[in-house]
This record gives sequence, C-alpha cells and structure tokens, in this order.
Amino acid sequence: MKQLFMMVNDGSVKIIDTPPPIVKDNYVIVETEYTVVSAGTERGLTSFGGKNLVQKVLARPDQARKIIEKMSTDGILTTLDVALTRLAEPMPMGYSGVGTVVACGRGVTDIVEDDRVAMVGQAYHAEVNRVNRNLIAKLPEGLNDYRQYAMCALGGIALQGIHQANIIAGETVAVIGLGLVGHITARILNAYGCDVIAYDITDKRLPGTRLKAFINSNSENAADMTRSLTKGNGVDKVIITAATDSNSPMDLAADIARDRGIICMIGVTQMNLDRRPYYAKELTFTIARSYGPGRYDPSYEDNGVDYPIGHVRFTEGRNIEEFVRLISEGRADFTDLITHVIPFEEAARAYEMITTNTNHERYIGVLLQYPERDKKWTPVITNSAKKIIGGKIRVGLIGSGNFSRNTLLPIMQSTGLYELKALASTGGIGAAQASSSFYFEYITNEYRRLIDDPEIDLVIISTNHNTHAKFILEALEANKHVYCEKPLCLTLDELEHIESAYRSSNGELFCGMNRRYSPLVNKIKEMLSTDKIPAVYDYIANAGYIPENHWTQDEAVGGGRIIGEACHFVDTIQYLDGSKLESLDVTYAANEAYPKNDNAIVTLRFSSGAAASIIYTSMGSKKYPKEQLRVFSNGSVCELNNYISMRIYGNIKAVMIKLRQDKGIYDEYKHIASVISGKSENNAIEDAFVNHRMIFERIFGGKQ
Repeated sequence: MKQLFMMVNDGSVKIIDTPPPIVKDNYVIVETEYTVVSAGTERGLTSFGGKNLVQKVLARPDQARKIIEKMSTDGILTTLDVALTRLAEPMPMGYSGVGTVVACGRGVTDIVEDDRVAMVGQAYHAEVNRVNRNLIAKLPEGLNDYRQYAMCALGGIALQGIHQANIIAGETVAVIGLGLVGHITARILNAYGCDVIAYDITDKRLPGTRLKAFINSNSENAADMTRSLTKGNGVDKVIITAATDSNSPMDLAADIARDRGIICMIGVTQMNLDRRPYYAKELTFTIARSYGPGRYDPSYEDNGVDYPIGHVRFTEGRNIEEFVRLISEGRADFTDLITHVIPFEEAARAYEMITTNTNHERYIGVLLQYPERDKKWTPVITNSAKKIIGGKIRVGLIGSGNFSRNTLLPIMQSTGLYELKALASTGGIGAAQASSSFYFEYITNEYRRLIDDPEIDLVIISTNHNTHAKFILEALEANKHVYCEKPLCLTLDELEHIESAYRSSNGELFCGMNRRYSPLVNKIKEMLSTDKIPAVYDYIANAGYIPENHWTQDEAVGGGRIIGEACHFVDTIQYLDGSKLESLDVTYAANEAYPKNDNAIVTLRFSSGAAASIIYTSMGSKKYPKEQLRVFSNGSVCELNNYISMRIYGNIKAVMIKLRQDKGIYDEYKHIASVISGKSENNAIEDAFVNHRMIFERIFGGKQ
C-alpha cells in the first residue's frame, strides 16, 4: 500500500510504499476511501518541519530544555545523534477518514466486513488503515454522498468542546475562528438549538452556517456589539477554534463572555489569562483534549477497553457516533464545507494549498480520495536487487519500533558486517519509517517469510516482550541464528522451551544485554581483575518514570520493568565477576505514588564471594545520570558514570572520558558476527539463561 509521510527535517511530504497492516485483536482493517487534510494541525506540522534547526529549537522551548538535560547526562554528541536521527525520521500524517471494513479482529462484534465506517486517530493518509474498535463508527446504509463523514475527527473535537463548555440548548455561544472546525462547531450548535455569534479576522461566512451574527474580531467594538446582541449580558459560552500564535482570541473571549461564563479552547493559540476579567466575572476556562475521553489512553485506544456509558456519556468513540447521527438524521450537513477533493497520489498539491498557496485558492475542507488499486494488498514490497557483498551476515528483522530504527539498525549497519536483507512488521508505519532510512531487499507483513528464507542467516527480534518466545522458538527450529532484544521471554515455561530449542538447534542465540561489551566495563574488569578477585558492586539505574498504562508496565505484554530491564544490570555484574550467580533477591519499595513495582533493590551473591546491589528506581530526577556503577575491589574503586566517563581511585586518581556514550552495542554486534563466523564462543547466552531463571523464580515464586 501507499502511505503519506511528512519529512520532519524539511517539511516536505512523501508517499512511501509499505506492506498493509494486518488485523489483530480489537482492531479492524479499513480500506480507505477519503481522508481529511487538516488546515490547522497539518499546516502547523509542515510549517514546523520547514524550519531550520535553530528555528525548531526556538519554536519548541520545552523540547530544547529536554535536550539540554539529556546533554548533561548522556553527553553532547550522543544527544545530537539522537536528535538528528529523530528529525530525519518521517512522520505519518492524517487522523480522520472514511472507508470500508475488510477484516475484523477478535473482540470486534458490532462491525462486520463490508461495513462503511468513519474513523479517527489511527486514520492516517494511507490506502489501508488498522483502527481500534473504539475509534470507528458505523455509517448507515444507502448513502449517496458519504464524504462528509470523513470529517468525523473534526466533529469529535467540536463535540468535546461543546461538552466541556457545558452548553445548554437555547444558550448564545461565541465561536472564535471561522475555519473548518469553526463552521462544524457552529452547525452542531445550531442542531442543538443554540444561537451562534462567530468571530474572525476576515469574513468567512457561508450560507450553510446559520449565525445570529458575524463580528470582525479585530474590531474595537467587538465586545460592545456582542453585548447589544445579548441584552447587555454577553455570550453564555465561548468556544475558541482559532489557530494562531496570538493571544487575541483569549482576550476577546474574556471580553465577550457573560458573568460566570465558560470559555473552552479547542483550537491552538497563546493562552495567557488576564486575571482581571476572570476575577470580575468569575469566568471558567477549560480546554478540550482532542476528540473526547479515551484519547491518549492506551487501554482505550489500543486495547479496546470502553468506558461505561453510565460514567462517561460521550467518549471519544461516542462523540464520533454522535457526529454520524447528526448527519444521518439530517440535523446537520457539512457537504458544502468540502471545497477540494484531490487524488491521493497528488497529495503534495493539497499541502501546498494549505501552506504557501501560491495560486491563492480559497479552501475550507480538503479531502484526499483513494483509488481502487489491487496492488495495495501486496504483502511484500520488493526493492531493486543490490549486489550482496561476500562474507556479510544477512539479516532479517522482525519489528520496526523506535529502538530498531534509531539504535539497532544504524549501529548494526555501521559495523560493516551485516547486510539488511528483509524486514517484517505487522503495521505499515514503522516499516515505512525504517525503509525510508535503511535499504532492505524486501519488506513484508508476514514474518514467516523471514524464517523460511534460506538466504537469511540471522533473525533479529525487536517486538513487544510477550512475542519474543514465539519468534525465538520458530527461528531456532528453522536452525536460524537468532538475536533477540531483552528479555528472552516472560515466563519460566517459555524459558525452558527456549533452552531446549537452543540445545537442539544448529543456530546460535543472542540476547540483547549489551553493557557487558562496553569498553568502560571491560576496562574495569581489566584493571580490577574482578574475575579473579571478589568485588563489591553497586549499580544505580535511575530508570525514570513511565506511566502505568505504558505497555512495558503491563505484565502480560511487557512483563514489568524488573523483568524487562533489570536483567541488563544483572548481566553486567555477572560478566564482571565471571563466577556462578548463586542467589538473587528482589525487595520492592512501598510507595503509593509508584504502584507498578518499578522501584526495587536487587541483591546478588556469587560463588566467588562477590556481592552486589542494584537500585532500580523510577523516582529519581532526569537531571541525574541514568546509570552509575561503582566497583570496590582490593583497595581500589572504579566509578562509571552513564557510560560516558569513569573515575578511578587507587594508587593514583584518574578520569577517563569518552566523546560519545558507549553502552557496548557496537561491540556486541561485532561479537555476534564473530560467533556466527566461528571465531568466538557464545558464552553470554548461558549467563542470560541463569539470569532470567533467577529473576522469574524470585518474582513468581514458582507460581506461573
């Protein structure tokens, strides 16, 4: 299929070929027919993309502060590498559309194949979209013109603003900003029996939008004119739909609102509140979060868990259903707001119109129309063949998330030891983003193709943790070499199956616990002879806060952060000591503000006599280094600071500093190549088996 992306580094748009997404639980696959180009949101994104680096920093001071903080802990060069990599990555565009359902996953019971639906949030500018069941609304049958339903996300935004402002039938409502969202808001208010006074810097009235009055917002008499239309009281409620860098809409809203009125922001403006009118009138200001309750909640948007209607009447999904109802029952009509319908393959023309608009076209609603094209369903995208350089390890990658794109692929490619043969991904976005920066001979949504491909030497697994065991087992059974990001699995039963498969396979198995390969860690081992002289280890992992609803916190998907990440630090100490890990214990902190067991002390004991403690915490400051390791041995101390610098205390005091943070990933990939080529032994996997088993036994206590 084809999907539209914006290049963040320069603001241009690009259509990329990528395999269509495949259906999964609580989702539907939709063949897209129309999507909306948002003149506000998408113009803002392309405008930001078109800025140079300095302008981008000035436009987002909040992000600039985060970059400065990261520089202080991770180093300047490392931070710049990350920032430039992110800027080079294409961004999927679009969020509102209409199309026909072609497949339904388990858990979807109210929608069937061939239903036409309105869709939001996950409705990208793509020929095929995978959308959660909570983000779609079925359209009635027998429609002659269903294009206006493609504006459902904008309708959801308007409805959420109306709900947040507690608007009552018969009230007089001000709508500041008469663009597409402003017209939609005004028409819905009309349908609910409200009088609407519209404000804008230019007259954008349309016959289909019934207004009590239009007032130029730049007029010095705007507030007086409003009072004359409202018996001297002012409007009951104000909805700001404008998109501007100015604070003028906020000032106007306070001037025209009545005593104890409510002002709701659904647009994008400055929000500097003048205390005087808010105090004098006791005004209420609120802001609507996109399409409604459920927005940005993974349990709602990803897992399909709906909110009970008795507690939340209008969720994100039910707002979309209400928009559909208003149109279907003839209470509102938005057809005339569609001024342009542009073929998808000419999408660049739509973006030119909403940005530079060199032809000075008058537009309101701009739709992209998607053609019938059988090739959109092709499960494999094949690129032109490239000559394979002899001796390189041919790689098949399963998974195209952030770590794959921003860390794994660039570092692996920089070694010069690997050839990127194939990429498998269940969703089109990540695959397109990866293929835009890295060459693969083919990209597919069918992972079995990689396992069955005789030309692939090494299968790399970089997916959600709960899928690791399945992919490892299938690849080992096919006698492939396997590299899996940590952890190997989430249960003891899975671990036993993996060990058994590894013992009987001709393939090697590697787990992505890379810190043992760090040059600074190896310097500690060399200087202190930790594999010969017992030491005491103190590892601090200032891991940072992750919300409860993040997938890594879900024990069924991510396993929790101790399983998912603490194994890294256990492995580092296992490597330094070199003897058998005899015991591992975990003690959790009790803090009601951090209920997900991601604050713990892990204590280790080795057969050499060495002991270690690992503090893993989400309670710390981001300004403090993320990782610190102190090793005490035979009268000396080595203090490793975030894999950038190391202080050595002994006969002499010395400092070692690296220009870039080096957690050992580059050397890990070199080691993997060395093992596959028969030049080195694969000893690390045995430590990984012990490491995983002890963590599972301690956390689960044999209860699985």
